[in-house]
Amino acid sequence: MKLCEKRLFLLDMDGTIYLDDELFDGTVDFLNRVREKGGRYLFLTNNSSRGTDAYVKKLERIGIAATEEDFLTSTDATILYLNKNYPGRRFYSLGTASFTAQLRAAGIDAVTEVSDNVFGVVISNDTELTFKKLDDVCRLLSTREDIPYIATNPDWVCPTSYGYVPDCGSFAEAIFRATGKRPQFIGKPETEMIYMALSRFGYTREEAVMVGDRVYTDIASGYNAGIDTVFVLSGEGTREDAESSSTKPTYIMENIKELLKSIN
Repeated sequence: MKLCEKRLFLLDMDGTIYLDDELFDGTVDFLNRVREKGGRYLFLTNNSSRGTDAYVKKLERIGIAATEEDFLTSTDATILYLNKNYPGRRFYSLGTASFTAQLRAAGIDAVTEVSDNVFGVVISNDTELTFKKLDDVCRLLSTREDIPYIATNPDWVCPTSYGYVPDCGSFAEAIFRATGKRPQFIGKPETEMIYMALSRFGYTREEAVMVGDRVYTDIASGYNAGIDTVFVLSGEGTREDAESSSTKPTYIMENIKELLKSIN
């Protein structure tokens, strides 16, 4: 199916439609065109440091009207995973206050202190990270055998206007160096978010396309789920990343503006 025939556009955010508070040229026109053609877009983000309400406010601030139904985050996928596999269990939460609150609101017994009745550990992109949190996680992983250890996403960095800052994958790597333990990652490149999106709106894999700026997460998630992908060069990834990766994007484009031209 050609890009102009696609019905569901799954869009990464940072580096794909904006960078910090700078909205990329062509983003609003692209979103409007998808709607005009009778299609649907959904923002898929691995960033687990904030809730969807914060994303709605951010997009409104930079010029995009959105509702919470327009988003699917790695936190959403993690909540689904925890409730499905460990219902009622207590998890230590390394994350922002917003992340922990989202877990609790979804019925997960999330705590921020080490205790004997902690069953597992879940970590996320924590913009409020402290050494105590790292120490707590290392203590739990080092003293409990086979403790469930979940991470929202494997992203090494999060893009900013001046470069990059560490993301959940970097925190997980630091913890691995201290404990020898690696987590079960939930967000992109895993397929859970893609399948949740298809199920939510009733589209087939042939009708969907994943758009993002990282080969190892965005493009890999679409590839693993069996849908077409568009790799944009407006964020972290480079053309060399795509050429050297065994996970090849279906299309490589400079930015969202070039994608807009492709769907007209």
